[in-house]
Amino acid sequence: MVFSPDRRSLLGGLAAAAGGWIGTAGAAEGRLQVPVWTRQQGSPVASPAYGVPSRFEDGIKRRPRTPPPIPTAASSGTPLQHLHGIITPAGLHYERHHAGVPDIDPDQHRLVVHGLVERPLAFTMDDLLRFPSVSRIHFMECSGNTSTWGGGNPKWTVQDTHGLISCSEWTGVPLATVLQEVGVKPEGRWILAEGADAAAMTRSVPIEIALDDAILAYAQNGERLRPEQGYPLRLFLPGLEGNLSVKWLRRLKVGDKPFQSREETSKYTDLMPDGTARQFTFTMEAKSVITQPSSGHQLRERGLYEIRGLAWSGRGSISKVEVSTDGGQTWREAELQQPVLSKCLTRFRLPWQWDGGPALLQSRATDSTGYLQPTKEQLIRARGLNSNYHFNAVYGWQLNAEGAVTHVV
Repeated sequence: MVFSPDRRSLLGGLAAAAGGWIGTAGAAEGRLQVPVWTRQQGSPVASPAYGVPSRFEDGIKRRPRTPPPIPTAASSGTPLQHLHGIITPAGLHYERHHAGVPDIDPDQHRLVVHGLVERPLAFTMDDLLRFPSVSRIHFMECSGNTSTWGGGNPKWTVQDTHGLISCSEWTGVPLATVLQEVGVKPEGRWILAEGADAAAMTRSVPIEIALDDAILAYAQNGERLRPEQGYPLRLFLPGLEGNLSVKWLRRLKVGDKPFQSREETSKYTDLMPDGTARQFTFTMEAKSVITQPSSGHQLRERGLYEIRGLAWSGRGSISKVEVSTDGGQTWREAELQQPVLSKCLTRFRLPWQWDGGPALLQSRATDSTGYLQPTKEQLIRARGLNSNYHFNAVYGWQLNAEGAVTHVV
């Protein structure tokens, strides 16, 4: 969706009615003060040598989620309510570890590819860097993101509810290239990916996915992977649940069937109402969330605001996002901010005139396959209340007459 002349006129009219988007009356008439930072020399170049955010942004950081059973099996969420655009800074990308972050020497690290292949091989990092590379922007989401089937906490922010998603430019070798190098045998239908951490994290991946858009990633957002993101090498599977993108990748074994590891039997499965279990639910379905205003924000005065948020789908690209301010009774189509990419975060925005009354802010996304983000009631009817994963229902924030925004329980 693009800005049309009519939409610009609408914005202009709203701004005029509200007295403009921003500004303080009479401020321009006062004398412009010269602040202290304009009267003295700043820090020298390359100090510090690796750039860090301003000290005034020190509060914007990852935050640990629920207390882990052991310190090294933990996760931390991205502060989505404070970010802009679609790229997540590497230092704010969400984390999920099963046995802490290993300290791996890249010169000693090896990727072994074996099993049902013609030529079992062990690759050094130098070997992998010699292959033709690709760079693509995609989101990554933990399948346990937004696991609020049974309710929530009014104090939860979007970092608490949706923080296990981030979006980066990933650079590496197409997995298909390496598989071609070793020669997968005709009976090879699945691949076991194993990490080099103390948990030896393992997941089974269908060969069709491996030959599609999978990447053996060694760089993120223009620099080598951070240790917590899998340095020196990770598997990256766009649009699929994050635990499939095994970090610290050390082994790929080709087999003729799923390997039924712990992480795809006792974990990362969903118990259904009829007693069966959903297994290998790889794709992260269409989802959206309003990030501003959201829980923890305070609107100071009535008038014009821009509702902003993020939408994504593991099926493809986002084709439409609708926003409701009355709890789903009526919906308005939001503007999609370019670029709109496949399996990537997409920004949406909508001008809104707050009249000072209560409001329930919600968003719903439709992706390029026509899939519409369901309501919570629809999701529960289909899957019951025994699931921990793949919650992608329409989400809302409650705004009261005092301008305080809270999580809807």
